[in-house]
Order: sequence, then C-alpha cells, then structure tokens
Amino acid sequence: MESNHMQVRFDAKSVNEGLARMMVAAFMTDMNPTLEEIADVKTAVSEAVTNAIIHGYEEECETVEMVCDRDGQQLVVTVEDHGVGIVNLEEAMQPFFTTKPEMERSGMGFSFMEAFMDKVEVQSHPGTGTKVVMWKYIERESE
Repeated sequence: MESNHMQVRFDAKSVNEGLARMMVAAFMTDMNPTLEEIADVKTAVSEAVTNAIIHGYEEECETVEMVCDRDGQQLVVTVEDHGVGIVNLEEAMQPFFTTKPEMERSGMGFSFMEAFMDKVEVQSHPGTGTKVVMWKYIERESE
C-alpha cells in the first residue's frame, strides 16, 4: 500500500488557486485516477483555496497551506488559512449562503466540495482561521 505526503504554503492570491489545482492533480497521478476523479478533486481544491483567499484574510495577503496525503487509494487534501475564521459554521455551510454578495459569490463553495469529494470536514474558530479536510477514494488501483 503506497503512501505519500506533500505540504505547500503559498500567498493568499487568486493567481495561486490554479497552482493548487495543478499540484493536487500531479500529486494524485500515480493513484491512476480517472479524468473525472481528477476534475472532481481539482474543483473541490479550487473552492477550498478560493474560500481561504477571499474569506480568510479580508484584503490582507497572508498564506494558505495545502497538505495532500495518500494512503493506498485514499487521498486526503487539507486546505488551511490562519485568517478571520467563520463565526457561524453551520450557517456558512448552507447552500447559497455568502458573506460577499457584492463580489458575486454564489455561496456554493462548501456544497461543491461536498458534492465532489467523499467526505468533507470543516473546522473554524473566529480569529484563528479555517481548516477544510477533504477525502476522496480513487477507485482504480495503480497498475
């Protein structure tokens, strides 16, 4: 059973969302994922990183940390910021809820993460940041 670990920290800038997508796709390549599985994970990572950038730092450019772990065919991706945190996590996870309607945010970030990954857990505390942990089981065994 293969295991692997990657940890990266990048500036909380929207240009780095694409970088995070590419890194997670490259990381999971040796798991022999389908194109659909790669697209699902990239979409979920995109939502988590975008949330951290837009909601985590309120105009400040700090850092976002992404950790990828592989245990056999199980992929675990963690995206974490150390920003403002979420005051009401239950409310924030409701579809269409957004604190940034002026930015034309849809409020579907957490819903997309839950739709494209097998499991999503969110931990957040006001003033200390937010951690999103996402699991995806890759169906096809490596050859």
